[in-house]
Amino acid sequence: MKIDHGFQQLGDYLTGAKNPRKKPPAYEWQDLALSLIKELGVPGFKRSAIFKIAKEMPKNAVLNALNDTKELCKTGEKWKYFFKVIDNYNAGIKKDADPAPKA
Repeated sequence: MKIDHGFQQLGDYLTGAKNPRKKPPAYEWQDLALSLIKELGVPGFKRSAIFKIAKEMPKNAVLNALNDTKELCKTGEKWKYFFKVIDNYNAGIKKDADPAPKA
């Protein structure tokens, strides 16, 4: 049985004022960054760094760093440990990508 709310404004019906919808992330890396922020409890002043990591690094490296963080950091602030782990991954990626200079 429907509830009668009386007369409503047409604009409210068309714009969805009573039922606002959230926009989904435009890119997959944004969704990854949002899940990292939520899972690690990242404070506001470090969120831009998480977005940069999710955008610039390979997804599998970010997920591996997240799994290592969850496995190794049982107490304390997980987001700080994540930055240490991802830095090690980043150093490994750069090392593999840059060939050794020939002397």
